[in-house]
Amino acid sequence: MPYHEFECSKCIPERKKHAVIKGPGEHLTDALPLGYLNTIPGSISERGCAYCGAKHVIGTPMKDVIHLSHGPIGCTYDTWQTKRYLSDNDNFQLKYTFASDMKEKHVIFGAEQMLKKNIIEAFEAFPQIKRMTLYQTCASALIGDDLHAVAQEVMDEMPDVDIFVCNSPGFRGPSQSGGHHTICIAWFKEKVGTCEPEIKGDYIINYVGEYNIQGDQYIMEDFFDRMGITINCTFTGNGSYDELRSMHRAHLNVLECARSSEYLCNELRVKYGIPRLDIDGFGFKPLGDSLKKVAMFFGIEDRAQKIIDEETARWQPELDWYKARLTGKKVCLWPGGSKLWHWAYVLQEEMGVKVVSVYTKFGHQGDMEKGIARCDEGTLAIDDPNELEGVEAMEMLEPDIIFTGKRPGEVAKKMRVPYLNAHGYHNGPWKGWEGWVRFARDIYNGIFSPIHKLSFLDISKDEIPTDIGFQTQRMISDVNLSDEIKNNPQLREYTGAWDCTRDLIKPYTPRNIAPKLNKTA
Repeated sequence: MPYHEFECSKCIPERKKHAVIKGPGEHLTDALPLGYLNTIPGSISERGCAYCGAKHVIGTPMKDVIHLSHGPIGCTYDTWQTKRYLSDNDNFQLKYTFASDMKEKHVIFGAEQMLKKNIIEAFEAFPQIKRMTLYQTCASALIGDDLHAVAQEVMDEMPDVDIFVCNSPGFRGPSQSGGHHTICIAWFKEKVGTCEPEIKGDYIINYVGEYNIQGDQYIMEDFFDRMGITINCTFTGNGSYDELRSMHRAHLNVLECARSSEYLCNELRVKYGIPRLDIDGFGFKPLGDSLKKVAMFFGIEDRAQKIIDEETARWQPELDWYKARLTGKKVCLWPGGSKLWHWAYVLQEEMGVKVVSVYTKFGHQGDMEKGIARCDEGTLAIDDPNELEGVEAMEMLEPDIIFTGKRPGEVAKKMRVPYLNAHGYHNGPWKGWEGWVRFARDIYNGIFSPIHKLSFLDISKDEIPTDIGFQTQRMISDVNLSDEIKNNPQLREYTGAWDCTRDLIKPYTPRNIAPKLNKTA
């Protein structure tokens, strides 16, 4: 097995087994780095913590909820607005975030009374919001504040409110994935089955592991609507608190992000017998296959095929236009968990780019297995890389673009490497046929930006060229293309709207949901 040892990490010999270069003819057992282990001391990991995984990834997209963190203000600020979780209630969950703002005196003397006061103040400040999620942080967990007791006191005094407590301090697990597991299980045990929905339809699903990043959920909901499928609730993008309490009434759990939410689907299958079906909303073929799988479950395959035929005919010429210009471009695929394998193969197959590296910060071994299996020989796979390893990898691989998060993305820009935000997107949505073309457009804009080309010029010491005139993207991207491709009338650039979700957003009207008696965990 060709482990790859970074020069910057030779002082941490344990890191050697966390990076692998896939060799000729190697199987997964030969080319699999160690993964989902505690971060090695001294490595300076860029991972998110378990609190971040619970609040930022899964909890925050719930739209009609006050999201309050019991801890220092920094925990709350770090998990606010760095992803674009849209909602149809004027994005309440993006506009506001709440914290108890623990100080040193609270660590010494306790903070339960302050927390209770803050909860009541938050409800009074926003009387239209009657639901709250309450998140434990490291500071409040270490001093033993009882969030469940405080929440129950408030609910006893204010019978019209409901509070969900998530005990997922940052140290609960090796990465943010520990928080995914914690909040899923807690929601299942404490809230699922406590509301009965008034929902009608022959085909009812829970759409699980979808967080409506820049409108992804609106796109997928439109496809399901066209197939005659009713979404009972979405966990949790654009999701309503009370609708998510009624997850037990769906016929099928349709799972998008398995890394964050498969735990909930598995519990729903065991207790309520609801089957789980994994899908993929990225890429023409994976999305088409996914819609057909859901349709086959309900026996309505013709409806899915109609959508596939219509969408492919509309958008294939535009995807092919970008593929002709992106073919051969080197990509580092450095997202979180499931995008590692959702994107690895389809990017190469449908856009023509070459994935030269994959990494994950919080993915499990299964994510890395699927990601490596979809990559070619010579691909560098890294688990939990630190910033210096990322820099060294970029210097070695010389990628044309990187798909990653904001922190490593900012480092890439300093190295004159363009990046796209794999977590929050640049100009999404990226799901759906049109969304996938938008993704290709963003890749094209990143690689062939004339402004980016200027970044290679150091005006403090380099001679300023005077023989280069005005350049456009087409002048850069088409320089080596044949006239046949450049003049092909069947191919065209993206022709969609700036906001392709505007006509899909429906006015939010809360469903009539009857609450049961509160059940204890």
